[in-house]
Amino acid sequence: MTDKLTKQLFLLLAAGLPLASHASPPETGPQPIPLYGENTPAESNGMSREGVTLTADILTGAADADYFLLKPDPDKTSGMAVVICPGGGYGCTCYGYEGLGPAEWLREQGILAVVLRYRVPNGHGSIPLADAEQALRTVRSHAAEWGVNPSRIGVMGFSAGGHLAATASTLLTDPDTRPDFTILFYPVITMDPQWTHGGSRKNLLGANPSESATERYSAEKQVTDATPPAFIEDRSVSPVNSVLYYEALHKHRIPAELHIFPEGPHGFGLKTDFPYHDEMVASLARWLREINAGKFSAVR
Repeated sequence: MTDKLTKQLFLLLAAGLPLASHASPPETGPQPIPLYGENTPAESNGMSREGVTLTADILTGAADADYFLLKPDPDKTSGMAVVICPGGGYGCTCYGYEGLGPAEWLREQGILAVVLRYRVPNGHGSIPLADAEQALRTVRSHAAEWGVNPSRIGVMGFSAGGHLAATASTLLTDPDTRPDFTILFYPVITMDPQWTHGGSRKNLLGANPSESATERYSAEKQVTDATPPAFIEDRSVSPVNSVLYYEALHKHRIPAELHIFPEGPHGFGLKTDFPYHDEMVASLARWLREINAGKFSAVR
């Protein structure tokens, strides 16, 4: 981890402390921004703010949603934006190494990044999706102010956050909230008990979800001709998840790129000591340039 990123993470830890205590945030450094502003979301996840725990990498038990905004240098901006959904099995958000780290990489590519600390579902399956929807709406509503092309706003997810990114890409159809492209790292995709991650499924849908809920939140079953293009990388969640999503996209002739590497631990984010890091980020950077050039256009 670079000294710059380490310093940033410690600043973000301090900035996030009001969620777990009533300490004042620092005057400098990134600040968490309430996702819904002064409004109250339509649905509660039933969690208590007193139960929140926080480290420099992980927020557990979130009863409220917020985000960090990382803007590229004005002279490097590409006009693109990405909402990042960190993983955490739908019990926490690993917002450091699966949020702020990737956001810094995106910013270096000239891409505005929003790191979403979504609420844990606590068995309320619609909660994280509502937060992702609000985050995408927020970016589009600020597109002119933030220097973003409103037709170049994507979503990125890791592990369970990959599931959230995939469900946002398949279930959100409003032009104000639907992402234009999707980036998935070792994602959970299906809620089929045979292939899913059991903890994520239980946290999202409860111990005994209905068949209709299982179907709705199996992203590979919700792909349509209007689903946005996707870049998929896998090495640790059962690759069947990524393959199922890739095959569904291929069936609907949606441009998709799938990389499955021979080794690498789960939850690695974009850490540089992953053996295939350089190959992976070079492919992703090239794909993002192609997206921005309009090579793969989502149906809007």
